[in-house]
Amino acid sequence: MSEFKNRYDFVLLFDVQDGNPNGDPDAGNLPRIDPETGHGLVTDVCLKRKVRNFIQLTQEKKPGLDIFVKEKAILNVSINDAYKGLGIDLNEKPTKTEDGKKRDSKGKAQGSEVEQGRTWMCKTFFDVRTFGAVMSTGANAGQVRGPVQLTFARSVAPIVSLEHAITRMAVATEAEAEKQGGDNRTMGRKNTVPYGLYRAHGFVSPHLARQTGFSPTDLELLFKSFAHMFELDRSAARGLMAMRKVIVFKHGSELGNAPAHALFDRVKVAPVQAEKPARAFTDYAVVVETAGLPQGIEVMDLV
Repeated sequence: MSEFKNRYDFVLLFDVQDGNPNGDPDAGNLPRIDPETGHGLVTDVCLKRKVRNFIQLTQEKKPGLDIFVKEKAILNVSINDAYKGLGIDLNEKPTKTEDGKKRDSKGKAQGSEVEQGRTWMCKTFFDVRTFGAVMSTGANAGQVRGPVQLTFARSVAPIVSLEHAITRMAVATEAEAEKQGGDNRTMGRKNTVPYGLYRAHGFVSPHLARQTGFSPTDLELLFKSFAHMFELDRSAARGLMAMRKVIVFKHGSELGNAPAHALFDRVKVAPVQAEKPARAFTDYAVVVETAGLPQGIEVMDLV
C-alpha cells in the first residue's frame, strides 16, 4: 500500500428535480430546510450512506472493501468477528492482557487488544478507515477518526417544498374497505422540491489516513463513488438526482498549500437569469477560478 502524502479539499455539486433529496423524520419527512434562509439541506450522513451503498453494490466480497454500517447490520456482531479473526477469546478472563492490564469483564477487550481490534476493523471495512466509526460498544474496538470528512450540503438558492395529494387505488384491510363503502382508495401526501442545486464540501487528511490505512486507491474509489452514487440509489421519492461536479483541490504537501475556505471561494455558482426560478442545471453557471492559484495546488474536475 502506497503512503498517503497529499491533502485534498473538494466541492460536490449535485441537483434534484421533482424529488425529496433528504427528508426530515422529525418533520413528517419534509425536505430539510434552513428556516431562516429557505435554503435546502442534505446531511453528511445521507451523503455517506450513498457512498456506502455504492461500495457495497460494486465491491461486494472484495477484501478490505466490506461495509460496517449497512442496512440491517448488527454492529456488535462485526466487532465480535474482529476478535474471532484475531484469535482473541474474550470469554476467557486472564489475569492480565499482553500489556499488563487486567480485563474488566468477559466479552470485552482491554488494553492492547482494543488497538488490535481497531486495526482489524480499519483493514476490513472501507467506511471505517474512510469516515471513522465509534466501535466502543459490545466487545469494544475503540473509536476511529476518519480522514475523510463531509459537510452538510446546502442549496445554492432557496428551495420551494411542494406538497402533492396522491391516491392509492386499494386499501390494506377488509375493515378499511367496508369503511370506504366499496370505494377502495387511500389518500396520501408526497413532498417534492421542483429543483435544487446543492453544494457540499469535503476534506481528506493524510495524517489521519496513515492512522486508519486509507490509501490512494481508496481515495480513487471514493471519488468514483461520488460521481456515480446517485446512479445506483434511485428512488421515486428522490426524483431525478445527479452529481454535476466533483471539483478537487490537491495540495502538494501534507499540511496543505492554502486554507480550504480560500480554495472553496474559487468555485463560483451563479444563476444565469437571476429573475427566473431555476428548473435545470443549465440555469446555473459554474466557474472555477484557476488564475493565481497558490503554488502547489492542482485543480481536478472529476465529473
